[in-house]
Formats: sequence, structure tokens, C-alpha cells
Amino acid sequence: MLTEYIRVITGCGTNILSSIGIIFLNKYIFSHCQIKTMTLTAMQMAFTSLGLFICLKMKTFIRKSVPIIKVLPIAISFCAFVVFTNLSLEYNTIGTYQLFKVLTTPVVAYISWQFYKTYYSRLVILTLVPVIIGVCTHSVNDIKLTLLGTITASIGVISASLYQVWVGERLKELEMNSQQLLFYQAPLSAMLLVPFIFFMETLPSYESNDAQKTALTSLTASGIVAFIVNLSVYWVIKNT
Repeated sequence: MLTEYIRVITGCGTNILSSIGIIFLNKYIFSHCQIKTMTLTAMQMAFTSLGLFICLKMKTFIRKSVPIIKVLPIAISFCAFVVFTNLSLEYNTIGTYQLFKVLTTPVVAYISWQFYKTYYSRLVILTLVPVIIGVCTHSVNDIKLTLLGTITASIGVISASLYQVWVGERLKELEMNSQQLLFYQAPLSAMLLVPFIFFMETLPSYESNDAQKTALTSLTASGIVAFIVNLSVYWVIKNT
């Protein structure tokens, strides 16, 4: 029992720390590296795919065949979730961005209750009340809150909630572990974003080698941390 508690705490702690790290890395990339939201997301999923391929070769998990159509809703919701949360990071302050992300928890609870008949105790429901009050209070008093920032953040919350709910359902339905399901979702998400990148974003151009090296270093760090975030999200959903 103690070992199980330690595993859960370690998994949740890893997810929290990596999520914080990727926020600051992404904010830096948007501000200094001329890389846009969908390009960054696709690159991060490519890094995640590469990381999982290495894990497969190291035999940390066994590949399990699954119809792509089963993974497609997860990949689409993931793309929407990451793109719109990154847009929220671009158009909002980090504090506002984080407060909107906190809303994911009550929205996940609502979707699970309304559509998947998951029931929560009164104590669990009460823990969500200060979260909602805190976000509403901040929204009223934050003079930097903008219409565009609010819209992108709201779509990000809804798509993130759907993503988490669907991941949990698919892990149970397909009887797969975190790495097995993410092995399919990561490259599929990257491929879904490619057409939008060509039509909606421009590739960066750097004036010096130093700027190019800085961008490459930042992107590599972001990709590695994204791999940890994605894997730890799946692990936490599967084990808690």
C-alpha cells in the first residue's frame, strides 16, 4: 500500500513540475523564437513520438494494435486543447492562464457526471466550490482580461476536459496502459496539425546563428518536457 502511495505521489509530482516547466518554456519560445502555436505543438508531439519509440525499443512497454478510429477523437481533442491553451498563454497573463486551467477540474467532473454517470461524494463536490469562486473573483478583478484571451482560454478548458475524460474511457475500454495509447495518439496528433501549419503559420527566420541555436535549444528542451508532461498525464489518469 505504501509503495502504491509513493508511486501516485511521484507521478502527480512529476506531472505538476513538468507542466509548470513547459508553461515557462512555451512562453519564452512564443516571445523570443518566432515559433507559433501549432508548429510548436506538432514539434512537441513529434518529440513525444520519438521518446515513445525509444521506450518501445527499450521494451518498457509492448505495442498493442488498436483501430485508429478509436484514437482519433483523443488526438483531435488533444490538438484543440494544446493549441487553444497555448493561444491562451499568448493572449493572457500567466496568472490568468493558470486560473483558467484550474477550471478543467470542475469541467471534467461535470462531463463525467453528465455523460458517463460518474458520481462524486459531497466532500469532493465541496472542494470544487473554492476553485470556481477563485476563478470568478480573479476574472472580475483582472483588468488585463480580454475578450480574445477569454474565448481561447474557455475553448482550451473544454477541449482539455474532453481529452482527459476520453483518455480515461479509452484506457479502460481498450485495456491499454499509458504508453500503449499515447504511442498511437502522439504521431496522429502531429499529423493532424501539419496541414493547418502550412495554411495558417509561417516558418521562423533567424538573423544570426546565435538566435537559431537559442531557438533550437529551447525547442529541444520544450520537446523533452512535453514528452514527460504527456506521459505523466496518461499515467495519472490511469492510476488515480
